[in-house]
Amino acid sequence: MERKKITLEDIKKMKQKKQKITMLTAYDFPTASLIDQAGIDMILVGDSVANVVLGLKSTTEVGMTEMIHHTKAVKRAVKYAFLVGDMPYESYQTNPEESVKNAKRFIDEGCDAVKLEWFDKCPQVTETIIKAGIPVMGHIGLTPQTADQLGGFKVQGKDADAAKRLISQAGLLEKLGCFSIVLECVPDLVAKQITEKLKIPTVGIGAGIYCDGQVLVTHDLLGLFERFKPKFVKQYINLSPKILEAFKKYKEEVLNGEFPGPEHSFTIKKEELDKI
Repeated sequence: MERKKITLEDIKKMKQKKQKITMLTAYDFPTASLIDQAGIDMILVGDSVANVVLGLKSTTEVGMTEMIHHTKAVKRAVKYAFLVGDMPYESYQTNPEESVKNAKRFIDEGCDAVKLEWFDKCPQVTETIIKAGIPVMGHIGLTPQTADQLGGFKVQGKDADAAKRLISQAGLLEKLGCFSIVLECVPDLVAKQITEKLKIPTVGIGAGIYCDGQVLVTHDLLGLFERFKPKFVKQYINLSPKILEAFKKYKEEVLNGEFPGPEHSFTIKKEELDKI
């Protein structure tokens, strides 16, 4: 069966059909190409690029310049997946007009939608962007851009009042027109309640099995980020030691004169060499 580009309607219908949604992050052409080939439904050009690619301590340290740079690279590779651009810190918290301008930039570069983390003025900004015709994915629970205000990188919604706030936020985002919501670091049974209440799909990261879909940071899944490993990450392969071994082998072969071999070299005819 011929693959087709996944659309906004496809994502919505997946919940109706109780078909799980898969999502991964990508920041470069080759990785995005492999994710797309694997049949992953959605790709997020995440602001996590700050941590896992650029070596920064916080996602708040990247802006529109970096995010658009990586979005362009990913878009060149993606043929089928639904592409979401992660709006960076201060690109949508300033004023609604600037938010629309920045969101539109992601769409202009080939994204199908943008993602916004919850903050105090999130409803107004979300509504403004959606009214401008730009699909928005919400993000509640642990919101890394404002984690300090939440007491650090901790599970959110662990008591009744906090859980009720999350349920309320999710309902409001759906009412405003979000097509989907990311639930990050939320107790599984709280995520279950939210998922059951909403008509739009939930995509969990550290939010248990009951969400309509799952997302992971690709570098965590592949074992390429060694600074820390969140509890919710399943490492499907540990590539770091394998890559390190390859680098060491390369160095060894260069030093020993094993590389490059004849099969990696080009030749010139003897009569041409004699003319030099």
